[in-house]
Amino acid sequence: MHPPGKYAWTAKVGEKGQIVIPKEAREIFNIKPGDTLLLLGDEQQGIAILNNDALVKLANNIFGSEPTGGEDK
Repeated sequence: MHPPGKYAWTAKVGEKGQIVIPKEAREIFNIKPGDTLLLLGDEQQGIAILNNDALVKLANNIFGSEPTGGEDK
């Protein structure tokens, strides 16, 4: 049994370098066809895949919230 909220899956890489995200993972993380995913790589730690919600949160953390006007920063 895995700890609550923690999951692990395997995926095979096809000849074209594509992977299939397991159905259970797509359902848990609400990944739909056409969604954009962000892959982050670290040679020591491996690859992390972020869905669109995590991508938006990451972008907001990096760039801050959307500007309220046309002023330069």
